[in-house]
Amino acid sequence: MDVLVAVFGRAVLYLAPLPSFLRRSDLKHITDGALKSMANRNEILAKINEWLQPENFQDYCPNGLQVEGNEQVMTLVTGVTASQALIDAAVAQNADMILVHHGYFWKGEDQTIRGMKKNRIKQLLDNDINLVAYHLPLDDHPEYGNNRQLAEVLGIQNPRPLGGLVWQGELPEPLSVEKFELEMARALHRQPLHVGAGADKIKTVAWCTGAAQGFINVALEAGVDAYISGEISEPTTHTARECGIHYFAAGHHATERYGVQALGAAIAEAFGVTHRFIDCDNPV
Repeated sequence: MDVLVAVFGRAVLYLAPLPSFLRRSDLKHITDGALKSMANRNEILAKINEWLQPENFQDYCPNGLQVEGNEQVMTLVTGVTASQALIDAAVAQNADMILVHHGYFWKGEDQTIRGMKKNRIKQLLDNDINLVAYHLPLDDHPEYGNNRQLAEVLGIQNPRPLGGLVWQGELPEPLSVEKFELEMARALHRQPLHVGAGADKIKTVAWCTGAAQGFINVALEAGVDAYISGEISEPTTHTARECGIHYFAAGHHATERYGVQALGAAIAEAFGVTHRFIDCDNPV
């Protein structure tokens, strides 16, 4: 039987049984009598896995679907971390899927579902929202990856893998430390922390987003002028000072905003779903 749905403002009157492919939860997406584009969750996941190839990574968390929700996806929300703030915002957007870089179930964490984790997962389940997370595969992807996207944001030319997860490239022209720091702050909307010393002008750079301060030795071996990561540790300061390299801690969150945005945009283009990136700022 065909379904007849009358829409009055945001109220929906069901006048006939729903077809099998459409659940009542899907009707939250009907506005002004029109149904948004819909895609199958498993088809989206298959396409992401085809792009990112998570099976090639030894990671610290499960990549892919972490919490199962609605089988059909009309609205995709992306963000850096699956925090309570992001989930609240996704619920307000009537999202069917949340795609993040930092999800749940990390190696070494408490495996019990209680407290903060229980509250987050309960809200996902109550609202039939899929939680999808990709960690290292999203860092390293040559098009959608955090490292590749950070190069675009910072205007780094000829970005390419250097070794492991570290990338390298060149600035369009040599910049003073002060000028490069200012340009980075403007691009990322966050003041980076600079330590170390080296060349008067910065031309060659290496970088790895997030908590990648330990990879500074890869940059040193490559002989670049500067190394950028998200976070800094106490030993990083001494390494930069004693080995003569400029080091910039530009923010874990700030450097990893861009991969999920690029991936979300690609999913929206491939499947016709609505995509919204929500930035729940984090000063770290």
